[in-house]
Amino acid sequence: MHPTIGNPRRQFLKTAAGAGAAALSGLAGAQAFDFRPSQRYPDPAVMILDPSFAKYRLYSSTLEQLGSGMRWAEGPVYFPEQGTLLLSDIPNNRLMKYDEKTGTFGVHKTNVNYANGNTRDRQGRLVTCEHSVTRRIVRTEKDGRMTVLADSFEGKRLNAPNDIVARSDDSIWFTDPTFGINGEWEGTRATPEQATTNVYRIAKDGALTAVITDLVNPNGLAFSPDERTLYVVEWKGTPHRSMWRYDVAADGASVSNKTKLIDAGGPGAFDGFRVDRDGNLWCGWGHSGALAAEPTDIGGGMKAYLPTARSDEMDGVKVFNPQGKPIGFIRLPERCANLEFGGPKRNRLYMASSHSLYALYVEAHGAV
Repeated sequence: MHPTIGNPRRQFLKTAAGAGAAALSGLAGAQAFDFRPSQRYPDPAVMILDPSFAKYRLYSSTLEQLGSGMRWAEGPVYFPEQGTLLLSDIPNNRLMKYDEKTGTFGVHKTNVNYANGNTRDRQGRLVTCEHSVTRRIVRTEKDGRMTVLADSFEGKRLNAPNDIVARSDDSIWFTDPTFGINGEWEGTRATPEQATTNVYRIAKDGALTAVITDLVNPNGLAFSPDERTLYVVEWKGTPHRSMWRYDVAADGASVSNKTKLIDAGGPGAFDGFRVDRDGNLWCGWGHSGALAAEPTDIGGGMKAYLPTARSDEMDGVKVFNPQGKPIGFIRLPERCANLEFGGPKRNRLYMASSHSLYALYVEAHGAV
């Protein structure tokens, strides 16, 4: 890569990428990765898999890196009142913040119990999945106080709350796999107390119910624009990772008619996702980590079990229409774990991707 001289945008990106590490006050940061945006329109990273996606691609919009230096970025949530985006850096046990007005990126809060998914409730408050140590759902009040919304079910501790959404009836829905207690990287190892990995609903009055109990490590979830359909990613489906759809009851308290909408295929992997106003699903996408059945000679007298596909060809955001057909793909230099629509017009796609936060303006708008 040729050095860039006198380019203020490049200098800003380097400054923004290092802001998180500078604000750590003694905590170790992570490598901040350089990024060079496309100089040409349309951006070749934005790919049309079906002609129906063409209307969502802005011809004169290119991918941007807004900050770097995280170890595993997750859970982006946008606050229109402040024009800010919060997201989790799970292994570093902190929340990060990007400010649209100033373009700054840095640490928002540390020691957050390995926070994973985040959402904004209908009153504009942050609701967070603390997916290790405390293993609970907490709401940050406007004055900064913390309110615990759920930490146990039927007398036993939750597993590791992962992703979370708020519905218009003021209920909160979240997934509860075991990722945050499986090891020491994204939390602290612990033995699960729940017999199953569930999708839960917290009613407006605080009552907690398990609405889905038969998925193996449910992950991302979201509602359709009319909230009549719930989509849930199953991390360890049969035989592959899958996207399931459910009909939501008229009272909004239960679901039925489980249907597999999308099979990710052998090498493919869903994570978090968002739905636009037209009902399209914008999904964090990448390689599942699956290994070949037989080892390959890698030289030096060694054989290794290699991945079944190339991550650099799969990392990004894959877009599906409401019928489950892939229509678009945004190629990223890192694996995208989760995303969020933000900006004053809700047409700026923020992508939490491994070490970095990326953004792209699109001709689509977030459903909520």
